[in-house]
Amino acid sequence: MIYSKPITEVIQNRFSCRAYGTEAIAPEKQRMLHEFMKTLTVGPFGTPIRFNLIAAEDQDRKALRGLGTYGFIKGASGFIVGTMCPGAKNLEDYGYRLEQAILYATDLGIGTCWLGGTFTKSSFARKIRSSGEERLPAVVAMGLIADEAQARQGVLRRRIGADSRLPWKTLFFDGQFGTSLTCEQAGTYALPLEMVRIGPSASNKQPWRIIQMGRAFHFYLQRTPGYRSVLTKLAGVEDMQRVDLGIAMCHFELTARALGMNGHWLLQEPSIEKPDGLTEYSVSWMLDMV
Repeated sequence: MIYSKPITEVIQNRFSCRAYGTEAIAPEKQRMLHEFMKTLTVGPFGTPIRFNLIAAEDQDRKALRGLGTYGFIKGASGFIVGTMCPGAKNLEDYGYRLEQAILYATDLGIGTCWLGGTFTKSSFARKIRSSGEERLPAVVAMGLIADEAQARQGVLRRRIGADSRLPWKTLFFDGQFGTSLTCEQAGTYALPLEMVRIGPSASNKQPWRIIQMGRAFHFYLQRTPGYRSVLTKLAGVEDMQRVDLGIAMCHFELTARALGMNGHWLLQEPSIEKPDGLTEYSVSWMLDMV
């Protein structure tokens, strides 16, 4: 494994860090993160992707002041910036790989926070020399955590369930929508599903829904009413709920593989009745035959 700790521990340790210390990230940690991100060149669906580390400068902070979340972030010493090429599932690919980079940073003790917005013509895009066809749907603020004791307390609260995440019965289903999947029914896959449940998402909307059918887990996007239309009023803002699906895929697969449960992604929509027009099929995970 590429992580020094169990992936479930890394996922649970990750949080949206909004206050960073003044000390710079150690050069060795920067090098390790940079080398890891160099391996993230293509997503599960084949979209070409590339990531870079850049130091935080005044012009970068100015480019982010229009974002609702950025006013709460203090002292970021750098950013993870990435681009993706066109593709049918490029946003899912981007979310998957960027979450991998975030988890690696978490394992190194680096604090991070997702920032989604309109970056296509920003200083970030210029710094990484993005081409005309490349798109930059999100960046990640990063730095050393300002208050380690407070951060540890936050991790403990999340581990005992003191969070605002949706419950299992709302997210995971057995064979069809409306029939909730229990932890007991999920069996060995209960832990990968729980790592999906506690994952980050834009505005904490948790748009993923998963149906288990035998060896298959079918991932759906449950759109938040009105959420997309509000975002698209801002020129260039990407469909962040599709990025969220990529994050869910990342947590699910990394955890499943760490437990020795190998499988593969495929696009093969099952004959399952959707509950409403806001529900879209995304992708399926198929457990490999032993």
